[in-house]
Amino acid sequence: MKLFDEGLRTASAKHARAARRSELARTAVEFLAALAFIIGSVLFFYSPLQLAGTWLFLIGSILFAVRPTIKLVLELHLQQLPVPEDFRTRDVTRQAR
Repeated sequence: MKLFDEGLRTASAKHARAARRSELARTAVEFLAALAFIIGSVLFFYSPLQLAGTWLFLIGSILFAVRPTIKLVLELHLQQLPVPEDFRTRDVTRQAR
């Protein structure tokens, strides 16, 4: 199996569950990052709150960096899970086309 093989996400119930949890985590991180940038942008309109806005920009940037990390961790996790024999057969058939 190769990294970033979309088919691996449905190889078994454990694979699918891990993919769903990862997607939920990535969506939550994206939402929080966007929220941090929006609030940080508003705070920049007020001089006394610019430091807080700067911190929110930093937090948003870190959250955007976390998203691909979650995806990579998922891919490595999927590689470690046992793959059913019928999936291996499907994969070989799919590659032959």
